[in-house]
Amino acid sequence: MHNNDHKCHEIISFIENLVLAGELLPGQKIPSERQMCVKFSVSRAAVREALKMLQARHLIETIHGSGSFVADIINQPAPESPFIQLYYEHNRTLFDLYEVREQLEGQAALLAAQRATDKDLYLIKKAYSALEKNHGCETAHCDQAFHKAIAEASHNPVLIHVLASLEQLILHSVQASIDNLYHIPEHKTQMDKHHLQIYKAVLRGHHKKAELAASKHVQFVSLCIKQFEQQGQNIIRDSVQKS
Repeated sequence: MHNNDHKCHEIISFIENLVLAGELLPGQKIPSERQMCVKFSVSRAAVREALKMLQARHLIETIHGSGSFVADIINQPAPESPFIQLYYEHNRTLFDLYEVREQLEGQAALLAAQRATDKDLYLIKKAYSALEKNHGCETAHCDQAFHKAIAEASHNPVLIHVLASLEQLILHSVQASIDNLYHIPEHKTQMDKHHLQIYKAVLRGHHKKAELAASKHVQFVSLCIKQFEQQGQNIIRDSVQKS
């Protein structure tokens, strides 16, 4: 029985570490009972006991006939929260978010260049290719997916989960950059150039160049939109909020 308890805790730690490292994301299926039986040399009863404990912690959800999946453990700010209302109603909060993104995404790119695995690089290539090809209404989602793939390649669980908790706000800020800047050829060209610089630096393992390119990208977007505001132009902010 003591050995069974030890194995249960091993299985729990294994799943928790996969979630913390961003290798298992909310909604993704965890390894099957059979796979874990083989990996840990235990009976199905021990695996099921471990899964029951993970369910009790609300880390996984089990769907009969389909398997167990990582639960939605990242809390997004509620749309009706006072903070979200302030965020959408005041332009300064958009620039506050760009400041945070500059730091977090710069660090994510630096770490991704140092730590990305072959699987990470494949996902980053795939995300960049989708962004490069997409010029329509899904551009913001493709843009965000590219930055998210880089963040997940950082293998820093705190950084990954902080960015995940800001996902809807970040999507809004990405959409704002596209709505306000993409119709201006020189701005779009510069933003595309930044994405290519980030992409190449991460793939080549040039961590300082990756950090600088990611930070400069967010700085550039923020500065351009701030200039629009100073010139008295209307900043488009609501396309994601209302979708």
